[in-house]
Formats: sequence, C-alpha cells, structure tokens
Amino acid sequence: MDWRYLGRINSPADLKQLSRNELPAVASELREYMIATVAKVGGHLGSSLGAVELTLALHYVFNAPRDKIVWDVGHQAYGHKILTGRRDRFPTLRQYGGISGFPVRDESPYDAFNVAHACTSISAALGMCVARDLAREDNYVVAVIGDAGLTGGLALEGLNQAGHLKRKLLVILNDNEMSIAPNVGAIAGYLNRIVHGQAYLRVKEEIEQLVSSVPRVGKRLLRLTRDLVDAAKTLIIPGLVFEELGYEYVGPINGHNLETLIDTLQRVKDHEGPVLLHVVTQKGKGYPHAERLPVKYHGVTSFDISTGAFHKTPAAAPSYTAVFGKTLCSLAERDRRIVAITAAMPEGTGLDEFARRFPGRFYDVGIAEQHAVTFAAGLACQGLRPVAAIYSTFLQRAYDQILHDVCLMNLPVTFALDRGGIVGADGPTHHGLYDLAYLSAAPNMTVMAPKDENELRHMLYTALEHGAPAAVRYPRGNGLGVALDGELRALDIGRAEILREGRDGAILALGSMVYPCLEASERLAAEGLSLTVINARFAKPLDEELISVLAAEKPFLVTAEEGTLAGGFGALVCALVQDRRIPVSILRIGVPDRIVPHGSPQLLHAKYGLDADGIADKIRAFASQGEPARTAAAE
Repeated sequence: MDWRYLGRINSPADLKQLSRNELPAVASELREYMIATVAKVGGHLGSSLGAVELTLALHYVFNAPRDKIVWDVGHQAYGHKILTGRRDRFPTLRQYGGISGFPVRDESPYDAFNVAHACTSISAALGMCVARDLAREDNYVVAVIGDAGLTGGLALEGLNQAGHLKRKLLVILNDNEMSIAPNVGAIAGYLNRIVHGQAYLRVKEEIEQLVSSVPRVGKRLLRLTRDLVDAAKTLIIPGLVFEELGYEYVGPINGHNLETLIDTLQRVKDHEGPVLLHVVTQKGKGYPHAERLPVKYHGVTSFDISTGAFHKTPAAAPSYTAVFGKTLCSLAERDRRIVAITAAMPEGTGLDEFARRFPGRFYDVGIAEQHAVTFAAGLACQGLRPVAAIYSTFLQRAYDQILHDVCLMNLPVTFALDRGGIVGADGPTHHGLYDLAYLSAAPNMTVMAPKDENELRHMLYTALEHGAPAAVRYPRGNGLGVALDGELRALDIGRAEILREGRDGAILALGSMVYPCLEASERLAAEGLSLTVINARFAKPLDEELISVLAAEKPFLVTAEEGTLAGGFGALVCALVQDRRIPVSILRIGVPDRIVPHGSPQLLHAKYGLDADGIADKIRAFASQGEPARTAAAE
C-alpha cells in the first residue's frame, strides 16, 4: 500500500517521533489498512475501526511495553497490533500459523494479557498495579473496557476492589453503545444518560472560567470551589456512580478527537488514585457500511470494500444455529412456558426471530453468562421452561451456576450450546472443546449432541420435555442438508442408535463425528475391516447396555468426539467398561490435552485426525497392532 506514515512505524517509539498534526493522517492509514486486510481474511472489524484514535493516543502518551495496556476482549486491538511491530504480519491475521485476532502474551511483549472473553481487563490490570507497587516500580497501568464489558460481573468485581484499594490505575471506558448487538440493561441506560446529559460538563466549564477570571485570587478560589462544583454533579447527573466508588471520573470525551484524547490522557495519568476516563466512540468509524450496520460488521468474513457485500458461497443447507432458532420458535408457539435467554448475542445464537415473535418471553441479559444461568434457574423454579442459548466457550464462565443453581435443584433448564467443538479463526479462546467434560460431571445433567440438523430438532424437543437439566451441543456452521421431519419426537434418554453393523470392531461416534466415522467405516470395509457404527447421541447418560454388549462381543471399540480427550466422552466410555470389568481394547479419537491454535476448521480437523481420512488412518493403525493396549488416545 502507498503509505506516507504507517510504513515507518515499527513500534510506538516511531509513532512518538511524529507531530500531533500528523496523527490524523496515521489514523486514516490505519483504517485503510485494516479495511483492506479484513476484507480479504475476515475478522472483527467494527470495534477496531472505532478505537483507532484511542489506540494512537494511548501509544503516543504511554510507553508500552513498560507501561501496561490491558485490552478487554481484544476485538478493538487491531490498530494496537499494527503499531507494535506486527504491521507486516497483519495479513496473516487469524490464519493458521499467523497472528491471533486477539492480544496474546506469547505473540508480543506489547500484549500485556491474553484476552478474548469480556470483562477481564480491570481485574487483570489491578493485579498488575498491586504487583508494581509491591516491587516499588513506577510504570503506568491502563485497562481499556467497552461499555458492554462493564455489564459483566467480573468487571464490576474488579471495579469494586480497584476503587477500594486506591491504586494508581487508569480505566478507560470505551463507550460505543454496542457489544455485538445493541447494549441492554440499567448500566447501559446510565451511561447513555451521562453521554447525552452534558449539562454538568457545560456548567462546570462555565463556572471554572468565571471563577478563574477573578483578578489575583481566581486560581485560589477555583481550588476552593471545585468541591462545591463537583458536589453539583449529583443534582445534574443522577448518582454519579463511579465517583461514589472511589474513582476520579473524567468525561465523557470525544474518542475520535486526537487532541482531546492526548491532552486528557496526559492530564489524568499521574493522578494518585484510580481514574475512570469515559470515551465515546462510534463502532465502525471510517467505513460507511460498518457505521450504518455495526452488528453486521462486528465480525466479518471476506467482503467487497466498495459495496460491502460479503463473499459467501450459497449454503447448501441451513446452519445449525438457524435450525435451532426456527425449531425453538415452533415449540414456543405450542408451549407458552418456553422462555429464551441470550448473553448479548441474539443474532449469533439464532434467537433474533424468537425476539421478534415473542418479545415478552425473550431476555438479552448482556455479557453476563453467570446471571443468565441463575436467572434461568429462577424462571424454572416458577414452572417455566427457559432455554439459555450460549456459545460453548462462554458457558464455561457460568460453571458454578450450572452446578449449584440448576443441577443441584434438578431444574428444567435447557442449554443450547452453539459452537461446540473446533470453531476456527478465533482460536483457543473460542473453541468449544470442554463442554462434554464439564457438563457430564454435573449431577442430574443430560448431555446430547446431534449427528445432523434434523436430530438437533428432536434433541431440543427432548430437552424441553425432559423436565430436568439438559444440554444440546452442536457445531458451528451449516448442517448436512438432510430432510427435516415434520413431527418432532422425544428421544429415549440415554439410548444410542445403530447405524451400521460390523464384525471386527465398533465405533461409538458422538455428534459431529458421526458422519466422518460412517465415511471412514465405508473405506475400511472396502479394505476388509468391518465395523459397527453407533450414533451415541448422549454423552450422559451413556447407553450402558449397548456399550457393554459391544465391548463384550467386539475385538475393540473406538470412541470419536470433537472435544477434549481429557475427561470427555471417550473417557466416560472407558470408565464404564472398566467398572463392568469388560476386557476390551479401546481407541479414543478426539482433541489432545493441549491448546488448539486458530485456523480453518477443515485444517484443524485434518491436523488432529478428526476428518474421515484421519479417523480411517487411526483405526487402521490401531487394528493392525494385533493385540493393542487396552486403551489408547489418538492424537
């Protein structure tokens, strides 16, 4: 690209060599580079476009990596990556072997903390402040959090302790009135009143100008009257919460005005206690399509820059997410007890249609998964049938609530776990690899995984009819294009399905692994290895009788799951046959106990042997061993 400035910036030190007058041109080049790159490889565009000036101001005023800048979520950190030595690698964004879409400590010393789940920045930054003070160092620590992130319990917990400890900490509230979807809740409303209620700021400025103009004593009078002026805040802005919590509140200021940002950061950075700087930005700033449709351009695939049209191959089948959403709407028409809950992702979880059709039975709780689960438990206590639709990776945040508030009371809460398994470019923080293990450990919980989109519909119906905690776990992406049954039926809890009979062994496949295992079995049958293939359907409860019969009759068993081998479906099968003292060799196919990087799902499935080729290779090798070890985990 034809850059006047960006090509010369390899670190924040290079940025500091520029004058303030040159920074707007750098901002334009940053936006141009982000748009051009993300248009090719996809990524989180809107948030990073909105934070360009803030990013420039932070690196212009502070001295990272000595000063710690802790981003919340990291959706807004693309400019940060480009300015901190990763400009030339930016086109590898979210590609296998390339740079991450989020700040990662192992990737750069400028990334102070690994992020990708919301609400962590204040707590992490406060820990860095305390460590700094214990070491008697004097660096600055900055936490950058969005207005949506501030609704999460963890953020409020960090905010609470930081206000109590009074350490030197700058919290920047990047307020664009959005998360992935428009913000909801009382805190969002409070921030909106601050942003749009500028009377206090005007009054304060006018009073300060008037008092300071008094000859000789103006500055002294100004110091004396500031307490009085600040006390007036609560008369003009109801309950200025941040100052009551112990923060010096500054703002709101225009987050796209570099002069104002830099001046304000220089003014507040040496305040001895915690400061909350309220910055107002526009999500998608600088790209008209993203400004107009911020939800659509939050996370994008490749697109045409001029038209904004996405480059998508027409799907041969609807997505699992869409099938879930339509099925839930159909069930809600018949059962008024059904209530749907999302944690700031109505479109992403497929609940947008439910929200339109049943607004009185739909609740977006914001980025607050813990609250979502306990809220669902309260609904269930009163006879309703709540469905909490939450991505697998995000439900991890509410494990105590699942266990304590749902399972111990055996409440009929249904968990719809989208993005189960490998999800692709968002990488380790977003892969849904642990749900089978952590949910199966919870008492009273039923855990299901459909082999296709038609079975997903029946499992959702089964969960709602079950009258106890249940989870339906399904993958990201499109279904297989199978026919959808007209009538929904409840499945027998804990009953598997025999898909193919064979004499030489048996494959117990769960969820997304069923069809690859069927394909692998067909290839192996052509080589003379005849295998039974089972659609397990349930990780919990297992079909104990069928598994026991197969273990007793077949030379070996294979388990296949798109989840971690540590404590997952295969481990449960092994425990079952061990408890029943059935001597059978078992091959477990799944994801090894290690961090799975970002990359396309197809590439990662092949890397870990979760496609038909890999499954066939592993079974072939295992069967050829003659008398293999009793259990083995295939990586």
